[in-house]
Amino acid sequence: MTNRTAGREPDCGRESNFMVAQSTATGEGWSSRSAFILAAIGAAVGLGNIWRFPTLAGESGGGAFVIFYIACVFLLGLPLVLSEIFIGKAGQTDAVGSIRKVAQDSNVSEGWGIFGGIGAIAAFLILSFYSVVAGWVLYYVGVFGMDLIQAIGAGDPFRGALMGESQEMIQGRMGDLFANPGLLLAMHLAFMGLTLFIVARGVHSGIEKAATILMPMFFVLLVGITIYGAVVGDLTDTLAFLFTPDWSKLTPTVMNAALGQALFSLSLGVAGLITYGSYIKGSEGLGGTSAMIAVADTGVALLAGMMIFPVVFAVGLDPAAGPTLVFQSLPFAFQSMPAGSLIGFLFFVLILVAAVTSSISLLEVPTAWGIGELGWKRSMSATVFGVGAFVVGIACLLGYNVWSDVRILSFWPLFAETDILDTIDGFTGKVMLPLGALLTSLFVGWRVDRRMVQKVTGLSGGWFALWRFLIAWLCPIAVTIILVTGLFPSILG
Repeated sequence: MTNRTAGREPDCGRESNFMVAQSTATGEGWSSRSAFILAAIGAAVGLGNIWRFPTLAGESGGGAFVIFYIACVFLLGLPLVLSEIFIGKAGQTDAVGSIRKVAQDSNVSEGWGIFGGIGAIAAFLILSFYSVVAGWVLYYVGVFGMDLIQAIGAGDPFRGALMGESQEMIQGRMGDLFANPGLLLAMHLAFMGLTLFIVARGVHSGIEKAATILMPMFFVLLVGITIYGAVVGDLTDTLAFLFTPDWSKLTPTVMNAALGQALFSLSLGVAGLITYGSYIKGSEGLGGTSAMIAVADTGVALLAGMMIFPVVFAVGLDPAAGPTLVFQSLPFAFQSMPAGSLIGFLFFVLILVAAVTSSISLLEVPTAWGIGELGWKRSMSATVFGVGAFVVGIACLLGYNVWSDVRILSFWPLFAETDILDTIDGFTGKVMLPLGALLTSLFVGWRVDRRMVQKVTGLSGGWFALWRFLIAWLCPIAVTIILVTGLFPSILG
């Protein structure tokens, strides 16, 4: 395989009238490699790992999906993670400016910067509904927090959760929340306000500090609750369900779900890792760092399954309950579990922490674009995009009640019956993320100067050849499949 620019050194010093990559610096840089890794893991780890992965694993029959998903992460996700970080580190500015800088230094069209713009818009739109969903989590933190306080007040802090409530009452909380636009709005406002506050403070004082505090807290909670589930739940059935494959269940639909989850869980296609990569100032190689991010993200997803399913199996719930698993099935399960009140509270705090670290990266992408391309100050850029996403999120939450009949893409059969939130979720997930990932793989795999890639990433020899094959050939094919089948699901039968 050859590259049209393969024989040239990157011309990093020349000037150009078209070099819009003379963008404003978007951040002061990470204080250390470990700070970047924690922040990048925080960007990748979110609701996609704690909520979406167990949901898909349960709906898809367990083991075969899980094994195929792991393969997708390392054969597709890891090459794309490295590619996005490479672009950011080489460009040293916002996603659009970084792509243009790499394109210019490779003597190819700066029009490739368009996929940075797609990523920034996708991040903005995802943040709008992500904050609404995180507001649900915040609501359940409050519910279980009050329940824990009552349990402590009653002298029984280790009792089951939500004592005295029937299964219908517990599972009905979700519907009651959706029917209350004022409460949804309050939770959405609180979560978005926290995200905006952190991003507006900058890389060192905001994003990095949040990551170095929240990510260790996250892992302590994750490991602790997983151990709890193993002790009081049904670990044997969980391990069999997650790691014993029934290959008959590995249908094209299941494989496509695993492919999509690999992209979604690593936050690929939204330019988050490009933006975070631009804050790397050191000269260390990126291969090992990218592998650590992929391994950590996958490990969190697997631990989430091992945390949730022992409780599900122990109380006889359906692992294929779908999106209601976390918000309706598990709250009921905690009622009959030892220390269910305490564990329920810690469980939703864990999800909230994951949501915060991901939402920070989502807001940082358009914020960096405003700084780098428009010359705005960080506080102004973060406020403009944070408030904008909040306003779009209001439409999403109203789609569950007063605007429940609104179908914003009713002309498109794929979204003709979906509410506002699910339409934005579906459009970004089915169109924008795979399109961004596809353009990333084509740009880095076929257009970027290979000597620049080797110099910036530190890859060489067999590792470079393997990565280049995956990013130039396997990734475009697989992501195209995700894009086409997402738009035309009837292809999968």
